[in-house]
Amino acid sequence: MANRLQRLDRSGLVLLCIFLGTLRGFRAGQIRYSVPEETEKGYFVGNISKDLGLEPRELAKRGVRIVSRGKTQLFAVNLRSGSLITAGRIDREELCETVSSCFLNMELLVEDTLKIYGVEVEIIDINDNAPSFQEDEVEIKVSEHAIPGARFALPNARDPDVGVNSLQSYQLSPNSYFSLQLRGRMDGAKNPELVLEGSLDREKEAAHLLLLTALDGGDPIRKGSVPIRVVVLDVNDHIPVFTQSVYRVSVPENISSGTRVLVVNATDPDEGINGEVMYSFRNMESKASEIFQLDSQTGEVLVRGSLDFEKYGFYEMEIQGQDGGGLFTTAMMLITVVDVNDNAPEITITSSINSILENSPPGTVIALLNVQDQDSGENGQVSCFIPNHLPFKLEKTYGNYYKLITSRVLDRELVQSYNITLTATDQGSPPLSSETHIWLNVADDNDNPPVFPHSSYFAYIPENNPRGASIFSVTALDPDSKQNALVTYSLTDDTVQGVPLSSYVSINSNTGVLYALQSFDYEQFRDLQLRVIARDSGDPPLSSNVSLSLFVLDQNDNAPEILYPALPTDGSTGVELAPRSAEPGYLVTKVVAVDKDSGQNAWLSYRLLKASEPGLFAVGEHTGEVRTVRALLDRDALKQSLVVAVQDHGQPPLSATVTLTVAVADSIPEVLADLVSLESLANSETSDLTLYLVVAVAAVSCIFLVFVVVLLALRLWRWHKSRLLQAFEGGLAGMPTSHFVGVDGVQAFLQTYSHEVSLIADSQKSHVIFPQPNYGDTLISQESCEKSEPLLIAEDSAIILGKCDPTSNQQAPPNTDWRFSQAQRPGTSGSQNGDDTGTWPNNQFDTEMLQAMILASASEAADGSSTLGGGAGTMGLSARYGPQFTLQHVPDYRQNVYIPGSNATLTNAAGKRDGKAPAGGNGNKKKSGKKEKK
Repeated sequence: MANRLQRLDRSGLVLLCIFLGTLRGFRAGQIRYSVPEETEKGYFVGNISKDLGLEPRELAKRGVRIVSRGKTQLFAVNLRSGSLITAGRIDREELCETVSSCFLNMELLVEDTLKIYGVEVEIIDINDNAPSFQEDEVEIKVSEHAIPGARFALPNARDPDVGVNSLQSYQLSPNSYFSLQLRGRMDGAKNPELVLEGSLDREKEAAHLLLLTALDGGDPIRKGSVPIRVVVLDVNDHIPVFTQSVYRVSVPENISSGTRVLVVNATDPDEGINGEVMYSFRNMESKASEIFQLDSQTGEVLVRGSLDFEKYGFYEMEIQGQDGGGLFTTAMMLITVVDVNDNAPEITITSSINSILENSPPGTVIALLNVQDQDSGENGQVSCFIPNHLPFKLEKTYGNYYKLITSRVLDRELVQSYNITLTATDQGSPPLSSETHIWLNVADDNDNPPVFPHSSYFAYIPENNPRGASIFSVTALDPDSKQNALVTYSLTDDTVQGVPLSSYVSINSNTGVLYALQSFDYEQFRDLQLRVIARDSGDPPLSSNVSLSLFVLDQNDNAPEILYPALPTDGSTGVELAPRSAEPGYLVTKVVAVDKDSGQNAWLSYRLLKASEPGLFAVGEHTGEVRTVRALLDRDALKQSLVVAVQDHGQPPLSATVTLTVAVADSIPEVLADLVSLESLANSETSDLTLYLVVAVAAVSCIFLVFVVVLLALRLWRWHKSRLLQAFEGGLAGMPTSHFVGVDGVQAFLQTYSHEVSLIADSQKSHVIFPQPNYGDTLISQESCEKSEPLLIAEDSAIILGKCDPTSNQQAPPNTDWRFSQAQRPGTSGSQNGDDTGTWPNNQFDTEMLQAMILASASEAADGSSTLGGGAGTMGLSARYGPQFTLQHVPDYRQNVYIPGSNATLTNAAGKRDGKAPAGGNGNKKKSGKKEKK
């Protein structure tokens, strides 16, 4: 019969499992499994991949895992097989204790979709526990006058298993006085009782030994027993009686330790020790024994531990009242624990991200979180929220799970990061709440192009700027970050006057500084129109551009240019005629000049710089007109030289000069007749001057050569003496070479005492000029030739002789200012081509050139406006020729006479045929030409 019952129980268990399996598909997101307790680690629970609709290899890829709540994990997911397995030993009695059906709930998270699946695993009980009694031995005292049918309570056995594996029956060892009966309790359990079947006789048998056995319904059957010793007492015919058969009380879970819960009371009408009642707990569970305490004398029930509604909400205990005679009675005490809002909600962040790209669409999931409250009722109802001003919101997904999503598009340029405060509050009184924080960074997206502060720029640069000079700087701001905010600058491809813009201006791609690649000329172009492009380094890059107007500012870099009187193409100098009958204010000529600059730099003014006859002519300051100031007199010279200066108003001012030759005569033949009388005076003065010059140069050269020869002989003698001493004294070989004087010392000594000889034309005397000491490395260095500081300098210029030739005894080219002024430029002749540079003969003693120099000097002396210094209209020898000036350097003086208003020139045909050097005054006419006219 027992085996049949066991088979029926097993078949019912199988049907129950099949029924639970069919229910798994009816609830979306809920998976049910069952597993027996006490299985080994790795025991197969269920095919989780099949129930999720996934392949086993997809579990790891999609991040399937069990959500942990801080408790010990009893199960795990095998990512290879896709099955749910046990992670350790499972003891149903430890997990569920007295609960008949033991279900464990857990949540399964799929990371990539952020979905939660509920999994419920039923722990099936096995018969792994035998019934047991708390007492090692039970002693029952029975009066010998006890009547048959009297009942005596026996201890209950405990079996933590459930169902058929739990405690099923009791057995009492066979005897003739007692029997066993079971009395049901309110919770369905049965209490064993010992029933007296016959009268006892203490004198026959003072004690009876019985064995109480408890059996469960498992397979195999397990059992436990406890010995019972029945002691027959003398007459005590009253038992204690409780005032209530059941005591009920409700206590809050936060009651303090030592608080009295209730007082039980039992009375016994007997006297003496048989009337004294002692109280104690019967069949008390271990958890209750740790929390409650019963005073055996007074019957007070005290709390000695902490109550927790979330663990145990109800306690059922049996209280026994026993008198001194051994008689006792029992009563039930039911304690209900009232829930108190003593647990704040708990927020668990299951999954979250710490960075989100700006411009992400609304609804992007930030985090998945779980909210729990261990309290019950209203105390366990939790609401979760975030501040309203944040661009996020919470949505409830499954159970107590929420997902935090964006409610609108984020902009990193407005807010770079968010500190999101999650608050969970229950409905208790007073309500409890908890907070947690999520720090979210907003990642940058290249959604902002660089922006220039201004829509256009204007820059100004003076002309003649140095190449590579910084012109202007532009800056564009990009509110993005990192690479998206890294701005580079460039210029658009364009051309200016057919030339690429990149050949004029460049820009630093990193700093935005513009540089001039050329020196700008205001006279060529006055402005440049540029477009600067600012581009960030995002992907894709964004750009913007701005116009830049570059204006070139005029500088006073152009001297006035004289248009009239213009130089004739053949090199002759024009002559203006002024009749002797001219009245004051007579317009002789007009100087016309222009300036390529603009503005104040091109505003010209004219002034008379020099005149051979002061007070005779005047120049209009703004018109350039040359007019007579007074009437011409007979004593006025025939040829008047005027130097007119044209000056602009720039800073610094630039000027140009022109030399005008005004012939005071009514006709050209009269001019030619007067010029002949000036030649003889010029020839005599020039001849004397040249003679002095030649004698001085020859004397100085001789003295210098003698000095050099003596010095070299002295140095050679000392050097020879030192060599002899060195041969005898070997110890001197290690001395520094600086202690000896050799040829280098002779060279330095010669350089130190080099000198120059100059002839000052104004004073008609020769002067010796000593330069600064020169310590070159050669005997005659180029520096000593180019650098000299004369002790005496003429006011205009001097003819400086004796300078060395840097090309080793070859004739030096003429100085850069060797050319004559506009009034002195020579024309073409039979021996010269009349170009600007002139052709210089190699013969240093050309007689014809010497005669030409003397005649030219005499002519200028006759005009009364010239010295040999080097001013305008003079034969400035020292200023015009190189350091090895010789007489052949004087250009051909046979010049053409230019007549204003006419294309005719007077030439000396006879002079050309005879090969003679012509003479004249300042290049205005030729002597031979005058004789032919006569």
